[in-house]
Amino acid sequence: MLYGALEAGGTKMVCAVGDENGRIAERESIPTADPEETLRRIISFFADKDICALGVASFGPIDLDKSSPTYGYITSTPKLAWKDFDIVGKLKNALHVPVGFDTDVNGSLLGEMTWGKYRGLSDAVYITIGTGIGAGIMSGGNLIHGMLHPEAGHIIMAPHISDRYAGKCPYHKNCFEGMASGPAIEERWGKRGEELTDVKEVWELEAYYIAQALTDLIMVLSPKKIILSGGVMKQSRLFPLIRKKVSDNINGYLRTKELINMENFIVPASLDDDQGIMGCIRLAMDAKEREKAS
Repeated sequence: MLYGALEAGGTKMVCAVGDENGRIAERESIPTADPEETLRRIISFFADKDICALGVASFGPIDLDKSSPTYGYITSTPKLAWKDFDIVGKLKNALHVPVGFDTDVNGSLLGEMTWGKYRGLSDAVYITIGTGIGAGIMSGGNLIHGMLHPEAGHIIMAPHISDRYAGKCPYHKNCFEGMASGPAIEERWGKRGEELTDVKEVWELEAYYIAQALTDLIMVLSPKKIILSGGVMKQSRLFPLIRKKVSDNINGYLRTKELINMENFIVPASLDDDQGIMGCIRLAMDAKEREKAS
């Protein structure tokens, strides 16, 4: 059987077809334009692929409550053309297959947990740090949803004593995304992160905010693994800085085998940036299984 995968991003939509082993046979990247034109191209890609189900991992916020009248919608997104858009309903009606649906970061976490280096874990956090910051959370083998879905990119940060930057987020200013995203780095320092590779104080401050967020998530969620990805995390020097600062923050309060081995606890993504699209394959597989069981 072939499964469809749609990694629905704010800049591009990646469409792919793969099998139950996560192998991708074909893919196409479509710019995210207005919904009508974008959906037309997505549906055209999948129309002749003979897929048995489709998995969609989308930018958000999205409605994941299956009892809600707006389940499957992209809801209060700042991309106004997509606000209150029924992406799942339109794809299901056009392609006539079951559709699995979740956030983009939950999709990436699912890809890692199914086919990545860290597969088999039941409790993990996946964080992407780039243009924005988002987190996917798995607890007890289940992706976490609630009234909406985790928005860990918007937890509030305590600014560093030396940092006079107000924050980039238009909603909260000094939240995690507001203080540590790629655009925050560029606005604070006047240059993009890739132009600041050798400026030590940039990455010390970045590690301060990332470690603060990770410490909060460790205390609340008690994950067995934290996976970091995204454009900002291409700066490999961040990993040892973050691990050291997290250890300093915990200050011996928690003593577990995971925290003793920080290099194996706070880790990079392992699927060469394919974790998102592979997670969509898994969402499609799960949707097909639910259809069989119903």
